[in-house]
Amino acid sequence: MLKMAGNKSYTIVEYFGGDCGYRCGYCKNDVGNFSHGMWSHTMTVQDYQDLIDRGWRRSGKYVYKPKLNKTCCPQYTIRCHALKFQPSKSHKKILKKISKFISKGELPKGQDDGEPMDSVCEDACPREPSKACHSEEKCASIKDIQKELPECPAITEAQKEVADAAPTSSETSRKDQGSVQDERTTATAPKPGMGADPGRPPCRKAKDLRKERRLQKEQIRQNTDGVSSIVSPTPPSPAPSSQPKLLEDFINESLPDNSSHCLEVRLVSADFEDPQFAASYQQSAALYARYQMAIHGDDPSECSESEFRRFLCDSPLEAEHSPDGPEVGYGSFHQQYWLDGRIVAVGVLDILPTCVSSVYLYYHPDFASLSLGSYSALREIAFTRQLQKQSPKLSYYYLGFYIHSCPKMRYKGQYRPSDLLCPETYAWVPIEQCLPHLENTRYARFNQDPDAGDARVLKDVGRALVLYRRSVMPYAAYSRKRKGSSDETEVQQYASLVGQDCAERILLYRA
Repeated sequence: MLKMAGNKSYTIVEYFGGDCGYRCGYCKNDVGNFSHGMWSHTMTVQDYQDLIDRGWRRSGKYVYKPKLNKTCCPQYTIRCHALKFQPSKSHKKILKKISKFISKGELPKGQDDGEPMDSVCEDACPREPSKACHSEEKCASIKDIQKELPECPAITEAQKEVADAAPTSSETSRKDQGSVQDERTTATAPKPGMGADPGRPPCRKAKDLRKERRLQKEQIRQNTDGVSSIVSPTPPSPAPSSQPKLLEDFINESLPDNSSHCLEVRLVSADFEDPQFAASYQQSAALYARYQMAIHGDDPSECSESEFRRFLCDSPLEAEHSPDGPEVGYGSFHQQYWLDGRIVAVGVLDILPTCVSSVYLYYHPDFASLSLGSYSALREIAFTRQLQKQSPKLSYYYLGFYIHSCPKMRYKGQYRPSDLLCPETYAWVPIEQCLPHLENTRYARFNQDPDAGDARVLKDVGRALVLYRRSVMPYAAYSRKRKGSSDETEVQQYASLVGQDCAERILLYRA
């Protein structure tokens, strides 16, 4: 990670336009999928947060933005309000199915529910251009630049030139007014009533008594077990019957002591310096290959260990910690689901300043009937709610892209309340308001205010930062050095896609 005065970190990218069509993994059109793309050598979590709030998405270190008005299957960024989420009937059935399997060992018959939580469908997202497949020499050169830049006097001059262009902060999200409040009460001894014997409590149904005893037993067990793992939602207190059951209540449903299976969820950093990640890497890579071949029909060469590393382990995001951030920090993580001592599913996640972003999920094909795609999404929503208690602004769960033209991908709209990102104004619009437009046309502007525009529209390409010959400078200074340079149209396109504030923070690499 490149750092400058004041310990400020910088993102370094190379932009690759997006004129050529490629195969669509949704409708199988050979040349119908179009997107802009850039290779990210390194990226701050704040810059990536701002980019996904403009419709960008990463696949490994390749970051792309679909051309929604041109591509065959428009992909709209979708986010769920994690704090306000309430599981639907189908979600409750899935949680009960998991609970039944763990407690009794009964594996449901048939296939899954068709909800493979593939936020980035590898077959649907673009492959980076051949010129983005950097040689070891070039990558080493970039790393050398990162080391030398802090000592380069040209940086100070560049900073002076753009000092009046202080970057704006990330999207000021509409803050949820409601928060998860613990208004639930613990079970207490019954008060004297007015039954046949006023000295005794009133008659109560046997079902209620059993439920109360079960909750008391669970509470005692939780108190003796100690603090739960970081990925496990905080065990809730019993909720009054007048309030709806929360997601955490279903996930933490008490199970008999003699359960047939033991499920453990672990969060590990997608970094070989994390001993848990390194120790489980081979097992995780083998599971990925098995999933890709069985579920997506990949050839073994398409899901090799190197492909697994490129797609789901290599991340441009640098791990960061902030005083007001979550305890685990920000960056890329693998949420592993261990069943009886072996990994059966892995959810790849990015933890960013205002959200948990789902990247991909792969699981053991033998457990397809457990609807692990939906189950992992519910666990990740609960995880987001837990992180929000540590970092109040982290309150959204991003599910990747919503593709209305592909019926298989519409399930993401069932995690509500949720919003879709307007492709023209980059404002978030409730999905209920978007669906009528998508029923009539594949591409739609969701913001119905005709006067609304892009708040971060490009105003001055000359202020965009570039990295040229180991020096950081505004594009205006770069173009003066490179008299007769013919890349202004390309830089203008790049800067308009990332927005003025990101253009003034991200370093665009120029050879």
